[in-house]
Amino acid sequence: MTQLLEKAFSEAAKLPELQQNMLAKWILGEILAENKWDSLFADSEDMLSGMADEALGEYKQGKTKIVD
Repeated sequence: MTQLLEKAFSEAAKLPELQQNMLAKWILGEILAENKWDSLFADSEDMLSGMADEALGEYKQGKTKIVD
């Protein structure tokens, strides 16, 4: 654990129980949301790669046009 995180937890421990629980729920929610995004992007990597290949192929075939 980093020193900054230890300091944050130390300060959070001084808060009333209700505020500690609110902070804990917020932190857990942020971690879960970040994990969800990581998972979604990891699962879509093959699909995104395929779409990029398709777009590049269309570009090479002259099927695209430049947009300002």
